Amino acid sequence: MIAALIVLPICALLLFSTPARAQSTSQPVPENATAKSYGDGWKCNAGYRLSGDGCAIVIVPANAYPTNRTYGSGWECLRGFRKNDDSACVAVTVPDGGFLDPSGERWQCSRGFLKIDDTCQEIVVPANAYLAATTYGPAWECKRGFEALDNLCVAIVVPANGYLNSSRYGQPWTCERGFIEQDGLCTAIVIPEHAYLDDATYGTGWKCERGYATSGVSCEIIDLPANAHLDRSGNRWDCNKNFQLSKGLCILDN
Repeated sequence: MIAALIVLPICALLLFSTPARAQSTSQPVPENATAKSYGDGWKCNAGYRLSGDGCAIVIVPANAYPTNRTYGSGWECLRGFRKNDDSACVAVTVPDGGFLDPSGERWQCSRGFLKIDDTCQEIVVPANAYLAATTYGPAWECKRGFEALDNLCVAIVVPANGYLNSSRYGQPWTCERGFIEQDGLCTAIVIPEHAYLDDATYGTGWKCERGYATSGVSCEIIDLPANAHLDRSGNRWDCNKNFQLSKGLCILDN
């Protein structure tokens, strides 16, 4: 009797806790569609694309091909054609001296031609020049030893004791060691006593030895006051630590 009383509540609990079978809520598969192989839903067949709650046939215009994709327009233009208003494919007009780019929808000018509006104009390369490899800036560059002047390449006049440098800007030539540029010429550097050649591209071309200072066109010995030392340049002096400059002397800090 006690066992029967225990079994009855358990059975009732199981009865009420068992879920009811859910009814299918999936949409019916429309015409020209196929149910997905996994999950719920459906997809349009090849040659059709989603349109509202159904599948509309993809209308492929002339000079196009179907992509068999269910999204987008469902078609792409053939190479040499481009989309026009998403409803037609019009031919890409390639001017003389041009070619279709890798996309097949646009064109570029061939080497030796320059794009001007919708045309490719042939580049006129002057004597002693060559076509540039850049897509911007001048279409041609002068050969080594020449410089551009009024759409021509004229020879660079290098003075005696000078040589062509590799700079693309500024002075195209440099004076040899021991010479300095003055008024378009390379003039020999006169080195005073207690000086040596300085390879800097500016200045006098020479520098005083350590312990000497420039004075006009000569080098004078530096007269070090007491409690002073030459600085790192070797051509000036500073007061020692705990000393300060006062009227040309180094005096002890108070």
